[in-house]
Amino acid sequence: QVQLVESGGGLVLPGGSLRLSCAASGSVVRITAMGWYRQGTGKERELVASITRTGSTNYADSVKGRFTISSDNAKNTVYLQMNSLKPEDTAVYYCNVQKVTGWAHVDDYWGQGTQVTVSS
Repeated sequence: QVQLVESGGGLVLPGGSLRLSCAASGSVVRITAMGWYRQGTGKERELVASITRTGSTNYADSVKGRFTISSDNAKNTVYLQMNSLKPEDTAVYYCNVQKVTGWAHVDDYWGQGTQVTVSS
């Protein structure tokens, strides 16, 4: 099992910044990718950003140029630096980990979610 603990959410003004952290523990071997999803009220969960163990990153078009995902593999921790925040960024943000458990088999693990609210 993999356990994920998120932190860093909160209330910020438009244009402000937050940094989310997600630390993985437990059976952390063979983790291939970590990422962040978000779900606003009345909306579907969407991928925000992801990063592989080799450092390849992927971002939703809506956050490109504003958000940066990074990881510390030694600490099994992933971060999301969020700058120039907009009200539409308001959502619950979920950490996600993908772990290889067998040949061509990948399991997904999820954090508890952390609320990000951007409002004046």
